[in-house]
Amino acid sequence: MSEEKERTGFGMPRPSRSAESKPQKKADSENEPNSDAKADSDEPDSDTLADDDELDLASEFEKSGVEEVLKSLDTELVGLAPVKQRIREISALLLVDNARRKFGLSTSRPNLHMSFTGSPGTGKTTVALQMSELLHRLGYLRRGHLIAVTRDDLVGQYVGHTAPKTKDVLKKAMGGVLFIDEAYYLYRAENERDYGQESIEILLQVMENQREDIVVILAGYKDRMDSFFASNPGMSSRVAHHIDFPDFSVEELEEIGHLMVDKEGYAFAPETEKVFAQYVRRRKEQPRFANARSIRNAIERARLRHANRVLESSSPTTRDQLMRLEPEDFLGSRVFEETDSQPEHS
Repeated sequence: MSEEKERTGFGMPRPSRSAESKPQKKADSENEPNSDAKADSDEPDSDTLADDDELDLASEFEKSGVEEVLKSLDTELVGLAPVKQRIREISALLLVDNARRKFGLSTSRPNLHMSFTGSPGTGKTTVALQMSELLHRLGYLRRGHLIAVTRDDLVGQYVGHTAPKTKDVLKKAMGGVLFIDEAYYLYRAENERDYGQESIEILLQVMENQREDIVVILAGYKDRMDSFFASNPGMSSRVAHHIDFPDFSVEELEEIGHLMVDKEGYAFAPETEKVFAQYVRRRKEQPRFANARSIRNAIERARLRHANRVLESSSPTTRDQLMRLEPEDFLGSRVFEETDSQPEHS
């Protein structure tokens, strides 16, 4: 499993629903009636509005609970303006489709499979969780949970092993979102005996034939995802929304760091602010930088140094001392060494 799926967000609260916290229905996708069957039908029902009726979209928006999810994106996630805008546009499309359906207008279910591209630590898994919640509230997913996997969860190591593994994951994801991190590792053209192509073929079939009951989000670096889609045109044609997650600026990373520190019940001493800003600038220029993930790691190490420093103190400890991160808690990082060959051991 990838690290990103285990830690959501930037050290901030999880979205209101998650794969662990959602109540599970007893019926599975094979036995439970499809909640979207009515939505995809062009036949008007008894609740269809008349041509001269009016619909308050603002009220519909409020009743759907979508505004809560969108506000969560704005308040919990720093930056990511183009990502948030695209999510709002998708929400608007689905809300308008629901309004059209109320008037008996022809509305087919849109293709909701997506590709999230960007560097590690840019919030792809967090946004996928929010997207699963949003689609559930709008009635496009009956359960709205998220299953996050990598190649190892889908592809077997011998003949006859891949199909059961892939189908088992898909069964768990039905009614929700299947998030495949580093999806390009499914395809290994250089290895003729690789079983990833078998998994891809099963995914393609389900993405097409059961798209009313599952949304697949493929994630990874943009250049590698572009190559993956070029080598798998069938997959590319099934993905309607390509969303790129930009790297965070230095200022955004500092803001993320402050949110993490606050969430953990700590605070920067006034003189620590400048040191932390210097840390962010230096670390961002080093290899293997992972955006918010690297900032989270830096704060975890600062907490270790803080704990050791407090424990070694001979004087009684105050509440303020237990909360306050001092400059030395960050200056102990190898990032501040002039010759730093191991930046991840900061």
